[in-house]
Amino acid sequence: MEPPGMPAQAPELSITRLLVFGVVAAAFTNIYLTQPVLPILSTEFGVDAAAASLTVSATILGIALSNLPFGRLGDRYPLRPLMLVGGSMVALAGLMCALTPSFSLLVLGRFIQGLFIPALTTCVAAHLANSLPLERLNVAMGVFVSATVVGGLGGRLLGGYLHPPLHWRYAFVSAALLLLLTVWAAARWLPKVGMRPHHAQGEVGFRALLSSWPVLRLYAVGFGAFWVFSATFNYLPFHLSEPPVSASTSLITSLYVAYLIGAVMGPLSGRLANRFGAGRTMVLGAVLLGVSLLGLLLPSLTMVVLALLGSCAGFFTTHAAASGALNGRLTASRGRGNALYVLFYYVGGAIGITASGYAWRHGGWPAVLALNGLVLVIPLGVGVLEMRLGRG
Repeated sequence: MEPPGMPAQAPELSITRLLVFGVVAAAFTNIYLTQPVLPILSTEFGVDAAAASLTVSATILGIALSNLPFGRLGDRYPLRPLMLVGGSMVALAGLMCALTPSFSLLVLGRFIQGLFIPALTTCVAAHLANSLPLERLNVAMGVFVSATVVGGLGGRLLGGYLHPPLHWRYAFVSAALLLLLTVWAAARWLPKVGMRPHHAQGEVGFRALLSSWPVLRLYAVGFGAFWVFSATFNYLPFHLSEPPVSASTSLITSLYVAYLIGAVMGPLSGRLANRFGAGRTMVLGAVLLGVSLLGLLLPSLTMVVLALLGSCAGFFTTHAAASGALNGRLTASRGRGNALYVLFYYVGGAIGITASGYAWRHGGWPAVLALNGLVLVIPLGVGVLEMRLGRG
């Protein structure tokens, strides 16, 4: 039997989902905006591939550094002012990126964007946790994850396909306007937080979470999986733009549509974990990602497409299984626990892109894939350990 008032609240819940989807997707659009045009940035500013990749890794580093502070702010203060300030700063930094003739200022602008993106993502997640009962929170967080996938793809398409690649600066302007529009709408119509529902009893601090090996090893999965995924996708345009493939920027950008498989693999991974266990699901994802890395070595566009699909499927399977296992393992302080997972996740991405830049300089695409293959041992090993401990 549904509680009284449920039908009246359904339209409000639908509006909440739509507003959350819009803000999170618009925020994630900014993260990977330069990824498909990295070879063009390298030529325009006279920098090598590793330096050009700073326009992505600087944003990811900014997110990693500010995620925990914004998580605490999101628990303590109203969402609207945090969102408006964060959205305005991301948009202004984006306009700075669009206008600057300096590569250093471009990287700085991207870093500033990363610092304030958690005001739109982490704070929105905290708002949902504080305003929705658990049965509705699960649905809303599913919308949140889907928005990150759509936004990540949208940024890549906007940066290298919807606008002519040589006019990459217009992509920053479009992303800034889209973000301001969605933030204004969310600040206007998202419901206020009333009585905060209690999803768990007690509190556990950051130090206690980091000293818990069952929790820490799941953070390591997020770190390693996103290292491999972000570094592979970041240097893929350089590889494909060179002989023997010599693909155009528009074609390379179109290949990022493979990213959409994440919207399918997230829920599917949850079902696999429920049936076979999180450990087996992580192993399956890591093995699929590893095989796909080998496929990316082949100089065939058809194999590249198949390998990209496999990479996305493997990554999102591993990531979703680890995230689900974490939330099942935490009995208190889920906000802090998830904030730390996101921190490890993005630090892995930032370090992976930077380290793979050195691999690219000294050994090209094979060296990048070899390094990422070594790091893939982390999620694979944790998955095997979870199986042996009877958790998968």
